[in-house]
Amino acid sequence: MLVVMDAHASQEHIDAVCTVIAEMGFHANPMPGPTRTAIGITGNEGAIAEASRIKLLPGVRDVIRVTAPYKLVSREYRELNTVLDINGVLIGGQDIVVMAGPCSVESREQLFTTADAVRAAGATVLRGGAFKPRTSPYSFQGMGEEGLQLLAEARERTGMPVITEVMDTETVDLVAEYADILQLGARNMQNYALLKKVGRSRRPVMLKRGLSSTVKDWLLSAEYIMAEGNPAVILCERGIRTFDNHSRFTFDLSAVPILRELTHLPIIVDPSHATGRWQSVLPMARAGIASGADGLMIEVHPNPAFAVSDGEQSLLPERFADLMAQIERVAAAVDRPVAGRSTLAL
Repeated sequence: MLVVMDAHASQEHIDAVCTVIAEMGFHANPMPGPTRTAIGITGNEGAIAEASRIKLLPGVRDVIRVTAPYKLVSREYRELNTVLDINGVLIGGQDIVVMAGPCSVESREQLFTTADAVRAAGATVLRGGAFKPRTSPYSFQGMGEEGLQLLAEARERTGMPVITEVMDTETVDLVAEYADILQLGARNMQNYALLKKVGRSRRPVMLKRGLSSTVKDWLLSAEYIMAEGNPAVILCERGIRTFDNHSRFTFDLSAVPILRELTHLPIIVDPSHATGRWQSVLPMARAGIASGADGLMIEVHPNPAFAVSDGEQSLLPERFADLMAQIERVAAAVDRPVAGRSTLAL
């Protein structure tokens, strides 16, 4: 349920409502807005019998039942889009944000070369894998903490915040020491212990859609993170498994406008993992921006032929620069600027 406070409700009124909700055995989640505060109620499995008691409290304007199975994630809970400020980079606002970098951190030279190139082209978040979930146990598994240290050095070098994947509950605290955004990959979308752990970490989390997950499944996984007290969640569409095999996965861009209706959370799309081939990344990046996404995640490597992972879907730096120029034109057509591009001439 959602308690909507009067525009003139005092902090004392808000605190009193939260106290009553706690006395009922539920959790109160205050959400200040531009004109009034709303308080989400979680922890209930059905209608709240004492809702009328809350409605009579001073400062309460209305009590609304949230019909979606996910509460904190729901657009019913928060009407305005959530905008996250990650070291000065706003994700979920008017500007399109591009996250770019190598699939795996392989060496200092490889990472720094890529980081410098994507920053010069206008990317504002650096991606790179230090821990890699691989289908085969014999494939490269990542550099671990050494890779995290290199990502932190690259952040100091370029000024870009860093996003990297966390694979299990044991390494959450370690990754959080180095990363600005924790990424949960598709295979971990329903790893509920991990969802709870990153929810308690207070680091922003980007949650990728599972390989065969519905939008409802995805949003309920995001709810796990927010229910632990972490409101900084980003959703990432990265393709789902279907019967076709013309690309690595089926890039479900139709989910983007649906998500816009259902949730207030920022939406990123990943055409690199979705298509699995560099030739498709540019057109699908353009399509992702046109669909209404708040940003892109793009894999870039200085020498894809020798990449230890996902070289076939990685762009050369010069191709990434072309992608940035093209998506800027698409973004302009939908009245949105690309973050980082306006500063290139300065």
